[in-house]
Amino acid sequence: MDTRQIEYILQIAEENNITHAAAKLFITQSALNQQLIKLENELGTPLFHRSRTNWHLTEAGKVYVENAKEMMRIKRETYQKIHDLSDGRHGTLALGFTAGRGINMFTQAYAVFHQRFPNITVRPLEGIVRNLQKHLGQGELDVAFLTLVDSDRNEDIYENIFEEELFVVIPRHHPLGSRPIPSGWQYASLDIRELRYEPFVLMDKSSTMRSMVNRIFSEAGITPQVLFETGNNLTIISMIRARLCCGILPYYYVKDLDPEEIASFHLTTRPTWHFTACYKKGGYLSRPARSFIDVVKEQWGGYSSIN
Repeated sequence: MDTRQIEYILQIAEENNITHAAAKLFITQSALNQQLIKLENELGTPLFHRSRTNWHLTEAGKVYVENAKEMMRIKRETYQKIHDLSDGRHGTLALGFTAGRGINMFTQAYAVFHQRFPNITVRPLEGIVRNLQKHLGQGELDVAFLTLVDSDRNEDIYENIFEEELFVVIPRHHPLGSRPIPSGWQYASLDIRELRYEPFVLMDKSSTMRSMVNRIFSEAGITPQVLFETGNNLTIISMIRARLCCGILPYYYVKDLDPEEIASFHLTTRPTWHFTACYKKGGYLSRPARSFIDVVKEQWGGYSSIN
């Protein structure tokens, strides 16, 4: 099934620029423009409003792109079913991961998966949870591995892999940084209200982490003093290490912090979220996709910060 022309149009729509699209497709701009003009002549209407810096879809273009994405989803699913009917060991697998932890998990899981399916081409995509959910809904991903709370879930299917606690993290030199740890515990507890006047660095508003953090502050009845917002947990760690502010981090990032520099505490409410494998409801989950989920469960299913 030759769908190159569809892929060309979708790439232009994605980039909003024919020059950038041609570069991504590894063809000349002239060749890509000829394909577009050919299709527009066939349809009898333009698909894009053209300008030097920004191409955007016409109403006809929006109709074309919406249905083109569905055609590409059907093509992917058709190929997956046929590969599974043969030996399930050929084809492609598109996976979504969040930044930081997700790519580290992919690297570990891929080593095992590749031994089981050496001829499967895996295409990882890194992004924030909401963008990965969007790509999944459009059929561009087979599985996405996401950290979220129940309110962040949509109609797709979510398989919980582990539950993870969120911690409040402060510079060790802070007056509360030397609070004694109870016997039998790895961390002491801290009421977030004790930091109501302290500056915080938080994940940005587009992240599922931020919605979780907002709930923590809301339940405590306080409004945080936000010094800085970021899309990277490592930035939060760097700013706390520099003694600039406090933060809230998942256990994955807390467990390896140097206690001589940074003090980590359970929150008194012990908030948690879930690391999940997500795939499209009503879609087809191929044997390789099912296997990759199982590998991640084998490696991380027993992971927990709850004590």
